[in-house]
Amino acid sequence: MSIFSAIKNAIFGKAKESPAPVAVSAPPSNSPINTNVEQPVEATTTEQASDQHAPIGEVNVESILDAAVKIKGENLNWRVSIVDLMKLCDLDSSLSARKELADQLEYTGDMSDSATMNIWLHRQVMNKLAANGGYVPAELKD
Repeated sequence: MSIFSAIKNAIFGKAKESPAPVAVSAPPSNSPINTNVEQPVEATTTEQASDQHAPIGEVNVESILDAAVKIKGENLNWRVSIVDLMKLCDLDSSLSARKELADQLEYTGDMSDSATMNIWLHRQVMNKLAANGGYVPAELKD
């Protein structure tokens, strides 16, 4: 399984564990996002959540990851850090794992410039989560 698939499954799998499945819609563009409000997510089937590229229904990535940070009890800033995002998903966040993820996502930059690569990786992961049916705030995507 690819590292991106592991990230996606870690996040979207939490959506399946939600006790009250409800579809989530993006907030209106003219209203601020209230991060204190938990929004339930829509449950999905196992076939939809497989390693295939089919969208699995809208899942509020922001709410799931914010809740995971509270549960972990660590100061993990998943909104800007690919390392923290991977840690939050209980994945190896080492440089070699991030280079492997960069290969999988077809990064063409200099992998020895890890800061630039990490920023690119985070943006690409957010874009791909959105493309696979996740609600990701606009400021975290291209």
